[in-house]
Amino acid sequence: MRGRWLVVALLASSATAMAQACGGGGALLQVLGSGGPDMGDRRAASSLLVWIDGKARVLVDAGAGAALRFAESGAQTDDLDVLLLTRLYADHTSDLPALAETAKLQGRTRTLPVYGPVASRLMPSTVMFVRGTFDSLRGTYRYLGDLIAPLGKTSYKLEPHDVTPPPAKIGAPRVRAPAPIPVFRNERVRILALPVTTDNIPALAYRIETGDRAVVVTGDAAADGADLRPLGGGVDLLAVPHAVPEGAAGPDPTPSALGRLAQELAAHQLVLVHRTPATRGREEESLAAIRKTYSGPVQFADDLGCYHL
Repeated sequence: MRGRWLVVALLASSATAMAQACGGGGALLQVLGSGGPDMGDRRAASSLLVWIDGKARVLVDAGAGAALRFAESGAQTDDLDVLLLTRLYADHTSDLPALAETAKLQGRTRTLPVYGPVASRLMPSTVMFVRGTFDSLRGTYRYLGDLIAPLGKTSYKLEPHDVTPPPAKIGAPRVRAPAPIPVFRNERVRILALPVTTDNIPALAYRIETGDRAVVVTGDAAADGADLRPLGGGVDLLAVPHAVPEGAAGPDPTPSALGRLAQELAAHQLVLVHRTPATRGREEESLAAIRKTYSGPVQFADDLGCYHL
């Protein structure tokens, strides 16, 4: 029995150390969920957290398990400045209601902006998604309808936004390639978004800047041919999905494509997230493919892993 309590104490102290390690000074990226929809290897689904000077400020995605990992990280919902969604699949959004309710119960008092993709034939827009989830008359979680009702009596509101390009100026030349879209800015962070839609599923990559540091994150729809260069180079950290092995067919980026993206953005380090059964256990093979074009540090992320920008 004594040994059992010792193990519990060691686990608790380890979790506390992890929270402190990611809550120090400067800017850090914490991987809340390093897995995908399969929930294999006991990994939470897609979710990332940007810490700035000891506080969790930017949450990217909220897949299954993200709410629990958020609590384990030591983060506080009241500190969040913004929530970014890379795509609206379940493994990127299913814990949004849990986090939204937690913020209400913890007494958050300021609006929480939520940015995400536009609609397509197969997907709703972010505004439609949030309203469909929380609308007080027809929403899935209508008991939380006050979170989006203008006259609702909650302590804070969710404020959803579709990331759409600004209207073209009269006389301006037509630009075919996607351009970065400013989505959010305050005294701590500046955020740009870039559409990376594949297979008719709208998705976004984001560049998050704080001070002189920058991180680029992208959902798992960034295909082998994706071009993230419009987001700018000199990236301190690039977090990308590692869902398929080298040689796989389909829209997901292979390890060699991830290495190319890191090289093109002059990324100081590459963090691989969204790890799946197809790639787990094949890290050496993936690293060899990445090394063909990228020579910087490469990290295969686990839940609650922290990385300095």
